[in-house]
Amino acid sequence: MLNKLLIELTKSRSRQTNDNALVEGKNGSVVRKWFGYCYISQKQAASINDFLEKYFISYINYHRPCHCPVIIVDEKTGKQRKKYPYDNMMTPYEKLKSLPNAEQYLKLGVSFAELDVIAKKDTDLEAAKKAKLAREKLFQSFNKAA
Repeated sequence: MLNKLLIELTKSRSRQTNDNALVEGKNGSVVRKWFGYCYISQKQAASINDFLEKYFISYINYHRPCHCPVIIVDEKTGKQRKKYPYDNMMTPYEKLKSLPNAEQYLKLGVSFAELDVIAKKDTDLEAAKKAKLAREKLFQSFNKAA
């Protein structure tokens, strides 16, 4: 069946960033800062997923600013360099909206008007506080269960 569907089995090694650089990079820069490096048991997975859906994904996408690079090409050498100016900092949602023809990247049935309501529901500070409090409750529930 796999040969019929032209699916190949690939193996990746844990903590080897070259195997899956995007995922490992996100784990290092975002996930590990919030969850640490400790083992997550299967019993805790459901509550962690609830936290991610209710608080974390919204905070990361709509309220946490990121540096967006500007690529500068050196005229003499042709070498490209990235600069990260402060006036080019924006949330991932703001970056998506700033792209030309950004509507083409949205799922069918989703509009920027709907997403604006989600983004403006909380201020950046309120969203960060809610996410932090929810994470503390999550970790406290793990300590009580142990």
